[in-house]
Amino acid sequence: MVITGFLGDTFAASRLLKFSTDSLFVPIAHSHRIFTHVRGPNGFICNTMMRAHVRRNRPEQALLVYTLMRDGDVAADTYTYPILLQSCSQRLAEVEGRLIHGQVIKVGFDSDVYVGNTLINMYAVCGCLGDARKVFDESCALDSVSWNSMLAGYVSSGHLEEAAKVFDEMPERDLVSWSALVSCYEQNERYDEALRKFKEMVVDGVLVDEVVLITVLSACTHLVVAMTGQLIHALAIKAGIELYINLQNALIHMYLRCGEVEKARSLFDSMPQRDTVSWSVLISGYAQRDRFADALALFQDMQLEGIQPDETVLVSVISACTHLSALDQGAWIHAYIRKKQMKVNVILGTTLIDMYMKFGSVPNAMEVFRAMEEKGVSTWNALILGLAMNGFVKESLATFSEMKECNIVPNEITFLAVLGACRHMGLVEEGRRHFDAMSRKHGIEPTIKHYGCMVDLLGRAGKLTEAEELIANMPVPPDVSTWGALLGACKKHGDNVMGERVGRKLVDLQPEHDGFHVLLSNIYASKGSWDNVHEIRGMMRQHGVIKTPGCSMIEVKGTIHEFLAGDKTHPQSEDIEKMLDDMAKKLKMEGYAPDTREVLLDIDEEDKETTLFRHSEKIAIAFGLLTIDAPTPIRIMKNLRICNDCHMAAKLISRAYDREIVVRDRHRFHHFKQGSCSCLDYW
Repeated sequence: MVITGFLGDTFAASRLLKFSTDSLFVPIAHSHRIFTHVRGPNGFICNTMMRAHVRRNRPEQALLVYTLMRDGDVAADTYTYPILLQSCSQRLAEVEGRLIHGQVIKVGFDSDVYVGNTLINMYAVCGCLGDARKVFDESCALDSVSWNSMLAGYVSSGHLEEAAKVFDEMPERDLVSWSALVSCYEQNERYDEALRKFKEMVVDGVLVDEVVLITVLSACTHLVVAMTGQLIHALAIKAGIELYINLQNALIHMYLRCGEVEKARSLFDSMPQRDTVSWSVLISGYAQRDRFADALALFQDMQLEGIQPDETVLVSVISACTHLSALDQGAWIHAYIRKKQMKVNVILGTTLIDMYMKFGSVPNAMEVFRAMEEKGVSTWNALILGLAMNGFVKESLATFSEMKECNIVPNEITFLAVLGACRHMGLVEEGRRHFDAMSRKHGIEPTIKHYGCMVDLLGRAGKLTEAEELIANMPVPPDVSTWGALLGACKKHGDNVMGERVGRKLVDLQPEHDGFHVLLSNIYASKGSWDNVHEIRGMMRQHGVIKTPGCSMIEVKGTIHEFLAGDKTHPQSEDIEKMLDDMAKKLKMEGYAPDTREVLLDIDEEDKETTLFRHSEKIAIAFGLLTIDAPTPIRIMKNLRICNDCHMAAKLISRAYDREIVVRDRHRFHHFKQGSCSCLDYW
């Protein structure tokens, strides 16, 4: 056309430009070159080029074309101004939109319905609802688009009451109108009303689409109403739209939130096509429902199908690894993130730090922290708490000081971590100072958890009377955890009188709690009051309370091995028994004497020694010595607090076998190395 000169023909040029701009495979820059070669472009050609820029998300270029159009004295028409107003809406360009509105009034197009609708939409999108309503009220002719534009403006800005008023005034309501109002109720967290309006919509005979169903499913998810969600699922099938992937993802999320895990999995398995969100929703749902093994298995299936996970999936899987004590798998995921050069955002980085800290891998956690470009308060909290749990109390408190120097404002969780650090080393005065600074310097009122930390700090330090006085003077009623901290301190320091009084109170407050019964029973046993011991055990049987058995887990080559006290069910139990005998011999050479006070049973001393040496953590250590080669640390997770005897034995084993042993118990980490522990025997 350039060679033959047909590009100079306005009609031919307009057809070429229309084809070029409508074809997605033609770059917009090439279409613009065609436009610049047209001699004397008319209004249709200019409108075509402006519309193309708006469609390709280049709104500023549309305004430049309009400038050329005015410079060339090309007359604008009723199609020109809606395009320009759409470009202003895309850029939230309120000032330019008002200038174009002035042009509209000047040329007399303000009475055109199409122009009026785009004006209403432009003002609404820019947040100028008063101007949008003024244009709406002054319009001579209103169609369904006008009403829906005004309704959408109120919905997008969250003005629910005004949106409902416009909806009630509408002469006719279509799918767009109903969807907008239902969405507005859902966005404003008025989920019951969203469902009620949706029911009216269905009764009114309006056909539904996947967009409104996703909105309604969100309301069902927040209200946890599985039955209503199932009815909506049936409605989607009846309407023939159940295969839309976004709708199926919303259904899976709804079923998971309502506890219908198997239905969610069945729907997932039946999906003809899945995207990253599909995998993410189910993996996250498994993790939130404590089905961590299922979450990891599904993640492996995702890898086999070649689907690249996003940050949400990785956060859920790392959390699953943390709960399953699967360090090897967690480290593999971290290596995967580095290999794929994925950006570690605040949530993902914080989750990695938390995982490594809970495995006792402090250097790895520090490496993640230093590499993060952006750190949130949750990131600093995870580091402060993790360092304290692993015995690095000095470093933990130094990190808190560094956090304040970086102008990161601490929150309630920060002070829980700081008070926890003080608690782990018995820093009573420093703990008091931080506790007082919470409200005095930072304006954070202590919660029951902060008071519980202080009671535990005082109790561990032997200040039992002061701890009890703090409980009596708390501005909030003490919970069972706070009393439980005092009871544990009574047991630790041998104050049987206070311990018996507090223990009886706790057993009355929470008769189904096994730990309080056991602590009280142990206090009686330490005094030799076997009648009282039998009384407490009778109460446990009466209330159906079962003592949680001691359990230790250890990961070897990606497999988790679990041991109970006296466990002989492991396939390698014979080898473990031989190693236990070898450990006993070496421990005696190291001067080990069993602390039979830990066995609070009315049995012979010899039987007590045998019982002690079959504690779950000792069995796990024996298995670790058999299966984990030096210098790799032996890492053990225990569900209860490590006892004094196992603590002493682990210290001596670390020296006798020249091995690093890391034990994470219910409260903290113990890093055993060359006969000493990171806790400095204070736990």
